[in-house]
This record gives sequence, structure tokens and C-alpha cells, in this order.
Amino acid sequence: MITRTAIFEGTIKPGFEDRFREEVRTRLAPLWGQFPHGSNVRLFFVDQVDEGAPPIAMMQQVDYPSLAALDEALASPIRTQARALTLELLEMFEGRFYHVISGGNAVAATA
Repeated sequence: MITRTAIFEGTIKPGFEDRFREEVRTRLAPLWGQFPHGSNVRLFFVDQVDEGAPPIAMMQQVDYPSLAALDEALASPIRTQARALTLELLEMFEGRFYHVISGGNAVAATA
């Protein structure tokens, strides 16, 4: 399994906090759930970061069974729709967003 994480580094513009969160929850998150092969969609609105860390407003994660499955999802029409809506919502955001891909997400239990 691999995970694609979107990191929204920056801040929501003052006065738009509630609207931004609502639009993400009601309009964008449903699209993320439609990506081919995607599972375990997670959305995190960040309340605090460590001192000295860059401001992170939001993170979103979707799991995929393989890089090939991720490539198929990124080539799908639903990704085009999600990307267009993301760009629209960025009007309420100051900063940048980017993605990281990670694998080997299991953590072994220790005794």
C-alpha cells in the first residue's frame, strides 16, 4: 500500500475559515472518495504545529494499492474535477499545496 498526502502549507484567509472547511468537507471530500482504486480517505484540519514549523492548514490522505493504481487515479476524469475545485477553493487560502507519496505505512507493535 502507498499513501498520497496533500499538504496545504499556509493559512486560510481571515474570515474564510468556516467556509473553506465546509466547502472542503461537502464539495471536495466526496470527489476524493471517487478516485479509482483509492481507499481510506482521510482529512485533517490542523489546529497546532510545533514551534518553528511551517504553518499547515490542512492535510488530506488517500491510500492506493500500488503506484500503478495511483497513476490510473491521477489520469482519471475525477482527478480533473477535483483539481479544478481545489484551485477554486485556493482563492480562500494563502500559501501552497503539494503532495508526497509514502509507502510502508505499517508500524510494528512493540512490547
